[in-house]
Amino acid sequence: MKTKIKLIATLVTVMCVSAFTITNSNNGDGYKVGDLAEDFSLKNINETMVSLSDYKDAKGFIITFTCNTCPYAVMYEDRIIALNEKYASKGYPVIAIMPNNTDVKPGDNFDAMKSRAKSKGFTFPYLIDEKQDVYPKYGATKTPHIFILQKTSKGNVVQYIGAIDDNYKDASAVNTKYVENAVDALLNGKKVEQTETRAIGCSIKA
Repeated sequence: MKTKIKLIATLVTVMCVSAFTITNSNNGDGYKVGDLAEDFSLKNINETMVSLSDYKDAKGFIITFTCNTCPYAVMYEDRIIALNEKYASKGYPVIAIMPNNTDVKPGDNFDAMKSRAKSKGFTFPYLIDEKQDVYPKYGATKTPHIFILQKTSKGNVVQYIGAIDDNYKDASAVNTKYVENAVDALLNGKKVEQTETRAIGCSIKA
């Protein structure tokens, strides 16, 4: 009897752990395409606080959750820089947010963020989600994880969620540029055709 009780307890524990893992492995609890994204106030590497409302002339935003330590994020850094260079002047600046718990990932701490941004020549804000209360609202699960917002009279509407493109290994071998296609559509007053893709990267460390 005791053996049966232990077995049942073990099964219940496994089911609970599995359910938690499944729930947190997708974007189920965060913003969906069409949702309004709340504003935030996060510290930039230059020690100033940055909010979406600071960008009075922006038409929207390319929000990327990224970090220093994830190999996937590192492989995408140059492409993120290129996105800002191409679209910031057109009204869609990149805003990068580092969501990891720095106790778990010391290589992502604030000083390391400053160093990384300086060495790579980041041309966009690199913000720290120190309290880890922004990325869960978005439902971000990976680094990198992209959310394209369009500024409207109602607020900042989520128009795309997912990956930057379809080849994290080799920028020269990319077939589909998801983010560029989405932003180009919005700039031309068209609907985004592919609104969601699967983000490829490292899991965010809570």
